[in-house]
Amino acid sequence: MQVKDGGCGLAAKRHFAPVSDHPLPPPPPALLTGAALFLDFDGTLTPISATPDGVIVDDGLVQLLLTLRERLDGRLAIVSGRSVATLRALGFGDFLLAGTHGLEFANPGGTVEAPPRPAAIDEAEAAFHAFAADKPGILVERKSISVGLHYRGAPVWQDAAHVLARHWANRDGLTLQQGKMLYELRPGGADKGSAVHALMAQGPMAGGVPVFIGDDVTDEEGFAAAAELGGAGILVGPKRATRAAYSLEQVAAVRHYLGEGVARLG
Repeated sequence: MQVKDGGCGLAAKRHFAPVSDHPLPPPPPALLTGAALFLDFDGTLTPISATPDGVIVDDGLVQLLLTLRERLDGRLAIVSGRSVATLRALGFGDFLLAGTHGLEFANPGGTVEAPPRPAAIDEAEAAFHAFAADKPGILVERKSISVGLHYRGAPVWQDAAHVLARHWANRDGLTLQQGKMLYELRPGGADKGSAVHALMAQGPMAGGVPVFIGDDVTDEEGFAAAAELGGAGILVGPKRATRAAYSLEQVAAVRHYLGEGVARLG
């Protein structure tokens, strides 16, 4: 897979859509007609689990996405903070994948295209483990080219976790990404918005109208990129300030909406 212009240069040229904090309408079923569909994973296709490895992907979800991809003539991609290797282990090996917030790309069954893991990430990971050693509930998640510090099980340590992650980001020029009860350090140069731009520039996504469905603040760049290219974002979960144009209440609503899309496009 040859990824085009997915780095800092492209991100610098983008002009984000306005942020709205008003209640959003549900997405119309017709939005999926002709769509190039980009799907976040955690909190969008499956509920967020207490631990990173606690998520369960059922066969029905995979089959739904395979059928929807067929109806969309192949225009479906999963864009996640998880690594491509993890997404494949969870059962998504047959899908077009953008992992680690747009730093990794892979065609179905193809070679993963990604930058090397920086030594600074290994050093930060060691510091994260030292921090977590005497704090039950704090989890360190090693990814292919990034590392996450989860405080969902011990929210009292949020501020200290933030200080630690910010220190290592500033020291080594890493990108500090905040997620749901998580601080993640990764190389810079990409985000979910740059992933949308890169994938829309080539098959199979080229020619469709981008629709990005996600729940987290890390999905905002994806919403903005979709809007920039004539499409729209769909926020999953409670109302908040967002660049999405539509909303769905929860993971079950996403699944229902995608199922409706299969029926409509069939």
